[in-house]
Amino acid sequence: MTAVRSAPAPGPTPAVFRDRQEAEAYVASVCFKHGPPRLFGVELEWTVHHREDPAKPLDRHALAAALGKHAPPTLVPDSPQQPLPGGTPLTVEPGGQVEISTPPIGSLTELLKTVADDIDHLTGLLAPAGLVLGHRGADPHRPPRRMLQVPRYAAMEHAFAPVGPEGITMMCSTAGLQVCLDVGHEQDLAARWAAVHALGPVLAALFANSPGVGGRRTDWASARMRTLYATDPVRTRPAAVCAEPAKAWARRVLDAPVIVVRRPGSSWLPPRRLTFADWIDGALETRPTADDLDYHLTLQFPPVRPRGYLEVRYLDTPPDGRWLPPVVLLAALFSDRSVVDAVLAVTETAAGRWLAAARYGLDDPVLARAARDVVELGCAALRNTDLSVGQADAIAEELHRTLAEKTGGGRS
Repeated sequence: MTAVRSAPAPGPTPAVFRDRQEAEAYVASVCFKHGPPRLFGVELEWTVHHREDPAKPLDRHALAAALGKHAPPTLVPDSPQQPLPGGTPLTVEPGGQVEISTPPIGSLTELLKTVADDIDHLTGLLAPAGLVLGHRGADPHRPPRRMLQVPRYAAMEHAFAPVGPEGITMMCSTAGLQVCLDVGHEQDLAARWAAVHALGPVLAALFANSPGVGGRRTDWASARMRTLYATDPVRTRPAAVCAEPAKAWARRVLDAPVIVVRRPGSSWLPPRRLTFADWIDGALETRPTADDLDYHLTLQFPPVRPRGYLEVRYLDTPPDGRWLPPVVLLAALFSDRSVVDAVLAVTETAAGRWLAAARYGLDDPVLARAARDVVELGCAALRNTDLSVGQADAIAEELHRTLAEKTGGGRS
């Protein structure tokens, strides 16, 4: 969950939407931008712990002091929030998780170097304070506790609470690896959209790394995925896979309940229950602008979120140093239309098995078979990337090692 600005953007106020049709067209245009697939990005989150006692609550002042000039305004209101050396901004999530979000980069080799350098810089910032990055996709030690006292997160907690404890757990105790891929050419959209969703259960199971969160769900391969799935179904379940994903996504967004209405003061709670379509129809005193709809879009949390590019959100934060294989695998699997078509073929039986992936990981035989095929397909497609032969061979070896660890077997 990427932290975003906490107040309306300065400048002229965008015109209000006249009707639902106008708003749906806007969503489709900003969330699905077409063109040659050439850019990549990575967003990587970690829980933060005291080195000597990972169960000790994290102090916001200690974290702020450690991050220094890189701290975001949600943690230090007057911070300059200087980017890390690779140009990557650093953000902090509600429970104190830290996140790096790279700028879009056209070279996979350059992307991997940027991420590695910024991780080294971040760990160097935390070390003198006795703080370390977590190595799982969910905090196994501490119950969820909201550190950031800002209106956005207070409104989210209020909205999720009636559904159960998963919302606050998702906000404060989970961490994920997000890989960002271009939407691609318009004629390829339906296939790429279907493939990135069909891969979800397979890759979530292959890279599952959150056996338990806050002492609960210890028998789940990915307690993080389970938590996300149960937080708020209308905004956290997978989007529709269909021939016209942009239209379907726009309808879903307009029908989603509004959980934040920004205004002066400390409370951004909506005055009543309403969807964004209701807001357009006059449910509140003022009609929504494009800036309001942009903000509403940041409050949708499906496993794949269209943001002008495809933000793949279904991967747990991996163990120390093992973030490269899932990033490279996804880049390779979407490197060519023929590879995308092959992805659809080898994942056909596994598509939609989200909860099986979260519960059993690759102990699920259907997912295990698909994972073997996906790894072989991805390793063959590494030649389509700009990685050196040595880098590609190392990634392929690590992917097969992960597969063997999760299935108890070799490459068969």
